[in-house]
Amino acid sequence: MFEISAAAVEGALSAGATYADARTVVARHQRLGAADGRIEGIVEDEKAGVGVRALIGSSWGFYAVNDFGKAREAGERAVAIAKASARVPGRPLPLADIPIVETAYATPVLENPFGVGIGEKADLLVRVTSEMLDAPGISRTSGKLEFWDTDKWFVSSQGHRIHQNIVESGCGMDALAIGEGESQVRSYPQSFGQYETGGFEVIRKWDLPGHVGRVAEEAAALLSADHCPSGVTDVVLEGSQLALQIHESVGHAIELDRILGWEAAYAGTSFLDLDQLGSLRYGSELMNIHADATIPGALGTFGFDDEGTPAQRVPIVQEGTWVGVLSGRDTASIAGLPPGGMVRADGYARIPMVRMTNVGLEPGPHSLEEIISDTRAGILMDTNRSWSIDDRRLNFQFGCEVGWLIKDGRLGRMLKNPTYTGITPQFWGSMDRLAGGDEWVHWGTPNCGKGQPGQVGHTGHSAAPARFHDVRVGVLG
Repeated sequence: MFEISAAAVEGALSAGATYADARTVVARHQRLGAADGRIEGIVEDEKAGVGVRALIGSSWGFYAVNDFGKAREAGERAVAIAKASARVPGRPLPLADIPIVETAYATPVLENPFGVGIGEKADLLVRVTSEMLDAPGISRTSGKLEFWDTDKWFVSSQGHRIHQNIVESGCGMDALAIGEGESQVRSYPQSFGQYETGGFEVIRKWDLPGHVGRVAEEAAALLSADHCPSGVTDVVLEGSQLALQIHESVGHAIELDRILGWEAAYAGTSFLDLDQLGSLRYGSELMNIHADATIPGALGTFGFDDEGTPAQRVPIVQEGTWVGVLSGRDTASIAGLPPGGMVRADGYARIPMVRMTNVGLEPGPHSLEEIISDTRAGILMDTNRSWSIDDRRLNFQFGCEVGWLIKDGRLGRMLKNPTYTGITPQFWGSMDRLAGGDEWVHWGTPNCGKGQPGQVGHTGHSAAPARFHDVRVGVLG
């Protein structure tokens, strides 16, 4: 497989590229879905091909083929595309230096997910969706299991030869209750399901059967719950909702290609300006965020990114001050920063681009119980149901599946359709309590969209429950 990548690189160099790299990828994917106690679909596919990048002056060219015999031709075609782009003049694009290595990396796996029989997987989904459906007030249930096993062979014209095997596993379930003119849902482990690097041990750890009763009971109870009030109050976010808040209002905003204006058409740019790096107040002193691709088990963990840059831990926000970005070799060079190893592609047929790794909020000194007991009046919001954020990652609105009123340090009645809104720096600046310990979880987001043609990225976000002061709630209706 290294020779296939090498042929693509040689083809690009012979056609005039000043730099080239190629990834030969073999990716296996399996997904099982169930609804109402029945298996609705089992999908298993394998994709294989080689994608090559070629650099001419300031312009990249990219080409991919699923015929390994045409690897060299792919390199030549990538150069043709780069030359066409280079007709629009631009300054040369230097690449930041990285170590040149010949090595390998593999996700630690305790139980090969593809070695677990389809029957066992199907039985698990049938069981949990049947038991939730049998609960009073539940109209529909669903569940899913999903697995990836991806091999990559990376070769660059500078001498890299890196093989990686990345294994990812995920699961999720939800119960839907339908009432008079409304529906309510409760999900577990989070609304997207929970995804991590690792094998079938990930599924066993999250114990779907152990949460069937609570999920169904809460979904049904939401139909008769009070609506979330409107106004300004303290908001406590549980960990998975805070993970999505990080993803949308921090993770995308700190992508250096957005900050530089390179990524704008699909989902906007960023409110951040490089001149503010090291001085902008992003949040309160409790806000410490790192992009860390080395966290064991997290979804955005790997050995090397798709440019051959080693996985690393990069500070992003320190005690509330913005100090770092997500970058690749080209964007980092332009900005005068070290490359962060944050460039990845969605399969062999997409050009690598800046993506989140594990962008997470470091744990705090409190617990959820302590945060609630310290809150005179507020709302605890749990599990994302909807989200919206502007194309500069500044103004946002989020809705959650369930809320609970907090009064005088105690949880009160359940609330349905809880929502909150804010402006990114002001919102993070209002964070005054943050949990840690066992409540700090490496949540996985398997559906991050970016780029044209569109790419789906797998990202991680470590988070624990936190409190935010004077937040506007109940404004979405």
